[in-house]
Amino acid sequence: MSDTPLFGKVVVFGVGLIGGSFALALKAAGQAGEVVGFGRRLGSLTQALELGILDRAGFNVGQEVSDADLVLIATPVGTTPEIMARVAPCLGPQTVVTDAGSTKGDVVAAAHLHFAGRLGQFVPAHPIAGAENSGALAARADLYCQKQVVLTPLPENSPQSIARVRSAWECCGAVIRELSAAEHDQVFAAVSHLPHLLAFALVHELARRDNRDLLFAFAASGFRDFTRIAASHPEMWRDICLANRTALLAELDHYRTQLDELRDALQRSDGASLEATFNVARTARRAWAESRAGE
Repeated sequence: MSDTPLFGKVVVFGVGLIGGSFALALKAAGQAGEVVGFGRRLGSLTQALELGILDRAGFNVGQEVSDADLVLIATPVGTTPEIMARVAPCLGPQTVVTDAGSTKGDVVAAAHLHFAGRLGQFVPAHPIAGAENSGALAARADLYCQKQVVLTPLPENSPQSIARVRSAWECCGAVIRELSAAEHDQVFAAVSHLPHLLAFALVHELARRDNRDLLFAFAASGFRDFTRIAASHPEMWRDICLANRTALLAELDHYRTQLDELRDALQRSDGASLEATFNVARTARRAWAESRAGE
């Protein structure tokens, strides 16, 4: 086996949990010769250097991207177009760019705008991994181990570019899936974006009450499990919700219909309807948990 890493130079925009873990995983696998990072705050870059996430902090995008093998955009999705605008003019012929955004329709639209004739060098992706904590301190090399990463390749992508991005995530220990951008956004509106919206909404509503201290004093494991993701990064989730608002609004309408049905059952003291709903949910939840056992 060759000792030469798959990626001689990797450039990461955003060196927090997602980008930092990507860098650490590639380094741990011996597949990144050098990792250069860009960030909005000097303190974050300094911390990433101290933690061994980065080999160097980048200051000149053109200089660093032109000879990079792989570029990862791992910033909140609202900042992705700006970064694409900076990266696109500097791409070397060998450079492949990917992202870690939780929405794909908006990212693909931005790529069409900014990459133009070099669109084939951008392969969209979304790692299904994370935590409520953020920043470089939260990064870890095993974050993606046995976690799914969804690729949403573009018609302009060559098989070689897709394979390069697939290989990078596989080096991180991830399991690769493929969807279209539209399928991706519909799926994750239902199973990720809506749950986050609901968790934020519940905690926000309770926090505005006059007796919030009493309520939180008695909150236990049920509240903890349901609201864990309400501790997630507000800016990131603001951008995700807005970027995927069409699909998210549709899912929110479905959920409101379900809530109305439950409210009507409660109003009628219809225990049979409540139990039937709970049984369907319990069966589906258990089946899902059993399918993910060992992950």
